[in-house]
Amino acid sequence: MPQRRWTNPSQPQTLQGAVLFSYLNAALALVYTLVLGMQPLLVVFVLLAGAAFGIANEKRWAYWGGVVLACLYLLAEVAALVVGGSLGGLLNLLFAGILVVLLLHPESRHYERIWFR
Repeated sequence: MPQRRWTNPSQPQTLQGAVLFSYLNAALALVYTLVLGMQPLLVVFVLLAGAAFGIANEKRWAYWGGVVLACLYLLAEVAALVVGGSLGGLLNLLFAGILVVLLLHPESRHYERIWFR
């Protein structure tokens, strides 16, 4: 039986950062939902945490799912910034952009092409 892991220290720093950042986003969205009520992107964050688990276990479908979900998160933050336009929205947009950059970084793409199944 293959070993499952939450993080993979053999992956490049960009993928490790994306995995940890995805877990952190999901945890914060869950706390935000429990404390303040419904978080509109909670489903995206939970799915992103699942994709992060798959990325840590070198699954190609999880990598591309994570890229799609991170891009959805980025688009949602752009829309929220256009509508709301606050400093908090700008920080959320920055974090969403960082996640997309970490996943689409050439080092991450190269590792995914070679090692993911």
